[in-house]
Amino acid sequence: MKKIEELVEFAIELVATETGVSLNYLQKVILRESLLENKKTYAKLAEENKYSESYIKFTVAPKLWQLLSEAIGEKVNKTNFAGLLEQRLEKFEAGDNPHTTEKTAAMPAAAVPRSRCVLESPEGQVPLASDLYVERLNIEQTCYHEILQPRAFIRIKAPRKMGKTSLIARILDCGNSQNYHTVRLSLHQAGTQVFEASDRFLRWFCTNVTQQLGLESRLNDYWDEDMGALINSTIYFQGYLLKEVSNPIVLALDGIDQLFEYPQVAGDFFVLLRSWYEETRDILVWQKLRIVIAHAVEVYIPLPTHRSPFNVGLAIELPTFSQEQVQDLADRHGLQLTKLELDRLMKLTGGFPYLIRLALYQSVRLKIPVQTLLQDTTRDTGIYQQHLQSQLWNLQQYPKLADAFQQVLTASIQLESEVALKLKSLGLVHLSDENQATVSCELYRG
Repeated sequence: MKKIEELVEFAIELVATETGVSLNYLQKVILRESLLENKKTYAKLAEENKYSESYIKFTVAPKLWQLLSEAIGEKVNKTNFAGLLEQRLEKFEAGDNPHTTEKTAAMPAAAVPRSRCVLESPEGQVPLASDLYVERLNIEQTCYHEILQPRAFIRIKAPRKMGKTSLIARILDCGNSQNYHTVRLSLHQAGTQVFEASDRFLRWFCTNVTQQLGLESRLNDYWDEDMGALINSTIYFQGYLLKEVSNPIVLALDGIDQLFEYPQVAGDFFVLLRSWYEETRDILVWQKLRIVIAHAVEVYIPLPTHRSPFNVGLAIELPTFSQEQVQDLADRHGLQLTKLELDRLMKLTGGFPYLIRLALYQSVRLKIPVQTLLQDTTRDTGIYQQHLQSQLWNLQQYPKLADAFQQVLTASIQLESEVALKLKSLGLVHLSDENQATVSCELYRG
């Protein structure tokens, strides 16, 4: 058998030539492993590369075998791959190359066309069909499994622009695949008048859920001013919405941080969510309701332990990207980062997903090497200009935050709880024990 690296390089170039696709980092790992005599399992590869086994087994590997099948011209799998690839290389070297044009066959390996990267803006949710969504180790699969359980209550916490909304979209998609009803509400889209009182907010909430379920609103039939908004909402859900649907409802609430500015409304709503979770213990109809909530700010509104929704269910905290994940994402953009570029990018951004994606996106769009882009990151013309201006605006709205962050820039200090948590929600600081704050990445040092 020919040398492993020779076969790997040939396979990579063959796929690029025949399909126009550049294999990503994980696909290259699987490809190389499949050529070894003692092959590692998908479970082992997942563990070593910090991805879920099911993501590799059911997403990455099948796409790899499909691309290789197209490139080689025969059905390829993990078992027959090595033999078929070696035969294909021998034919290529002998000049018998039926699947490659004469022009391409004569080209040296370095000149073979690389991927035709489909660029996607790093702003907002990563589309469901995107090749640029990076799974975290076991997090997605854990959420998919949890949302199928009768008492599911998932709490997703992470600073802004870390991928909470993209994860919610995939949890809802999992629910859709099971014919569940799905409802998605972003509290950032609600007008300030909605938060004036609990009664008004809960009527808005119930009305939106009703519309997304495709049901006729019967809110006035169930709303009794003498009963109070919390009881009215519970009766409306139990007596109408949950009875009208046969399959479970996945209710996803994004941006619940918005409520923290309205403590009275927030307290009532959070107590309501906890009471609904408790109802799932004994009342069968409530087991149809599966809840997902996402927030950037740590909860600093005081709630009794037995009435808080933030100490029940499945807690998910999204991590930053590892070096392996950044390398993988760069591969998906058709970029080959040097070790120097990768180290510089990680140090500058701290692995924050949005900052990483913005650098890779601009590198491809502007056709400028990552290393060159990172030289001007803090200037007015740098790629992070708008993001830094946005962060500055956030601090200027709350002088107390700006003063605290200025102190953190000088040295690691202990901050009062609410200030520390708000700075963390902006992604500006990391917190250790007792709210000891340090700057989260070099970008924010200016």
